[in-house]
Amino acid sequence: MNECTPVMNTGLRGASVASTKISNVDGALGKLIYRGYLVADLAQKASFEEIVFLLLHETLPTREELVQFKLQLKEKRQVHESVFKFMKALPTSSKPMDVFQAAIPLLAQADARVEEKSIESALESALYIIAGFPTLVAAWERIRNGTPPVAPREDLDHGANFLYMLKGEMPHPETMHFFDTSLVLHAEHSFNASTFTARQVASTRAHMYASLSAAMGSLSGELHGGANVRVMEMLKAIDTPDAIDGYIKNTLTTGGKIMGLGHAVYQVDDPRAEILAPMSQRLGEIIGDTRWYELSKALETKAKEAFKTHKEMDIYVNVDFYSASLFYTMGIPTDFFTPIFALSRVSGWAAHVIEERFATAAPKPALYRPGATYVGNYCGPNECSFVDIDNREGD
Repeated sequence: MNECTPVMNTGLRGASVASTKISNVDGALGKLIYRGYLVADLAQKASFEEIVFLLLHETLPTREELVQFKLQLKEKRQVHESVFKFMKALPTSSKPMDVFQAAIPLLAQADARVEEKSIESALESALYIIAGFPTLVAAWERIRNGTPPVAPREDLDHGANFLYMLKGEMPHPETMHFFDTSLVLHAEHSFNASTFTARQVASTRAHMYASLSAAMGSLSGELHGGANVRVMEMLKAIDTPDAIDGYIKNTLTTGGKIMGLGHAVYQVDDPRAEILAPMSQRLGEIIGDTRWYELSKALETKAKEAFKTHKEMDIYVNVDFYSASLFYTMGIPTDFFTPIFALSRVSGWAAHVIEERFATAAPKPALYRPGATYVGNYCGPNECSFVDIDNREGD
């Protein structure tokens, strides 16, 4: 065997690989900060378009800047017909995240500056993706169900326009507001797997579309995106409050996980979950069906008690726990929960790509190139001697 001592494969957890001004997650205090602002304040006081401007330009917009910024986004909502033609050629059973990862680079067709290497062109590319991606998502839901895509409306804000394109009808005012707030809450979360993927690809000087397509691929993995899908599947499996105790007991006994509880960073309840929970409750009241919120709340309470009693540990609710019931109550298909996450997060990814490419406050080598410890091969500590194929023996 090779005599090199293997390094512990930590997955870079706890390793700081770059400086950022974009966001910070304080797991001990339960704080999420975008560009210096608490997300709890932003969710109450700012629209998603303001958050996108903040992430891309480092400051909140003035009233006039916001008007102009919204116009820029609305101008880029239309997607070239060739993109729809591509999507219509796909099997309707295609997984949404695979469709969107493939479709994002096609948005570059409308971007005349895509090959430029300036921050201005990168910002332009970011807007094409942020504005066009909701059109892709809504279109695929309709295409796979045999209905034509709905054209975007210029009189609606970002989130409301998406809901309109998805259903072909105007959503309830509170639904529009709650959806916009959920976009604010999901826009950014520092150096998670997909964000790091976007930055790593951007470090090669690939353009914005390639970087965000790669991030989409990262998000599609079940250990990253899709957690709220599994929360909803869990809630459906439990079905009634009477089944909660048995579900928790079986989960603890078998070493399973209660989806939506626990987080890699937060040591208290996720501050985003505290905002999503009452929205889930209120939306249920609006449509006359609060069962999924009530089931979630009862599960949270009993699971926390069970972990305290049987494992002598505290466990905390994360963002996925209540976004599941919120999105489901909105009538969003379960397999679209992760694309909805991405619909918001493309803004954060774009900000990181720009910071990676153009920030000068903390320069670093241009290309991510981590090392690895080679731990050997079956030939022993030395190189293998090549054996002609006719003389090789099987195991």
